[in-house]
Amino acid sequence: MVSDVHGNARDLARAGEGADALICLGDLVLFLDYADHSRGIFPDLFGKENADRIVELRTARRFEEAREFGARLWGGIGTDRAGAIEKAVRKQYAEMFAAFPTPTYATYGNVDMPPLWSEYARPGTTVLDGQRIEIGGWTFGFVGGGLKTPMRTPYEIGDEEYAAKIEAVGEVDVLCTHIPPDVPELVYDTVARRFERGSRALLDAIRRTKPRYSLFGHVHQPLARRMRIGATECVNVGHFAGTGRPWALEW
Repeated sequence: MVSDVHGNARDLARAGEGADALICLGDLVLFLDYADHSRGIFPDLFGKENADRIVELRTARRFEEAREFGARLWGGIGTDRAGAIEKAVRKQYAEMFAAFPTPTYATYGNVDMPPLWSEYARPGTTVLDGQRIEIGGWTFGFVGGGLKTPMRTPYEIGDEEYAAKIEAVGEVDVLCTHIPPDVPELVYDTVARRFERGSRALLDAIRRTKPRYSLFGHVHQPLARRMRIGATECVNVGHFAGTGRPWALEW
């Protein structure tokens, strides 16, 4: 089980060793590494100093200034922004999907571009979003993407649309999502120094349907990586880009 792979194809290729299946909870793309500002699409295009600056602005929650700064950078190089990003994302997806073992079950993260996944998912990789599947006698539900934020990442959706996907999954043994339930200890990132968006609908579903596990990623350095909500064990299985270690679920 991995999440927030963010370009770590080398470790991803080994993540499924000894397992019956690999589950990936999204964020394959590395746009900007908050721990190493020299890595990702943004510094490749604009350099580390500009990456340092935009991380500084975002960490201070000066999102409007960050957007204006980014717009000036894009304007300065005269490049089609969407085209340049898609080209870089395609390069990363080619590496990521080639590293997936068979079988892999995956859903999208908030920085992913879902329309591209069908082009790169090979036989043996099953992509699920608002859907459920049986693995080893247990039922797994998958809900991808994130909720809307000032960051405006590629796959953010409204609360009602997200809640509808949670509802469509229904009662499962393992509820797999990219974002965590809306619990302060699970959504606060101690390095980025901000609360990420968790889902209230997910939290309500956990309390109502009582899955054995709620598994997620998204928050790279949370206050708590796991906690119980009633009968459900909630586990942040990332941040794979930083650790290179999968989280194992055994039953």
